[in-house]
This record gives sequence, C-alpha cells and structure tokens, in this order.
Amino acid sequence: MNNKYKTLVFGASLKPYRYSHRAVKILKLNGYEVVPLGLRKGEIEGIEVLTGTPEINDIHTITMYVNASRQKEFYDYLLSLKPKRIIFNPGAENIEFFNLANEQGILCENACTLVLLSIGEYENVSV
Repeated sequence: MNNKYKTLVFGASLKPYRYSHRAVKILKLNGYEVVPLGLRKGEIEGIEVLTGTPEINDIHTITMYVNASRQKEFYDYLLSLKPKRIIFNPGAENIEFFNLANEQGILCENACTLVLLSIGEYENVSV
C-alpha cells in the first residue's frame, strides 16, 4: 500500500455511479491508502466511510467532491489535516478555499483525480 500519498476522498458517496465512489475504488485498486469521508456511514470496497470531522493523520492529498457552497463549513477542519495537496475535481472548484489553502503552503489544483490516475500523473506533484 502506498502510504506516501494517503488520500482523503472528501464527499465519498455510497452510490456506485458517483465519481467519488469510483475514486475510492480506483485509488485502492492502485495501491493507495484511501480514507473516504461522506455524509452517510457505510462501506466502499471494504473501507469504512467516515462521517463528520474525524481525527485523521498523515493525509497527503485531499480530493474534493463537494461543491463550493458546502465546503465552507469544513475549511478549518480540512486545513487542520495539513495536507500537502488538494485536488478540486470538476464541480468542486472553489477559488476562495483554493487561495486559503495556497496561503498555507498547500499545493492546489483544479483537476480530475480519475484522469490523473488513468494517465499515471497522480504522483506527479512537486510536494
């Protein structure tokens, strides 16, 4: 398992057709340690979906699947995890949070986690 790029999937859905659900599955399939955080408790590929604001350590990447208006209440929590990178997937772009995170030295990018994984660029990050 690749602990170096431990990834929090923020907005993980229990619905198999959602991109966040697919991201959890494909991250796991590619050997990454993945932490799904969603609105409802459940399981994806045998991994417990967490809810609320749990204490999580050593997060390298947060991949966002929550729209900008719903992110605001989680700014402090997500920044407290001290990620090295935040990926804002399509539909989750948020210039306010992007700038806040950048000011704290967190690399931010508007990209698609599934595309980065499929083209072998997920680890192509300068942090």
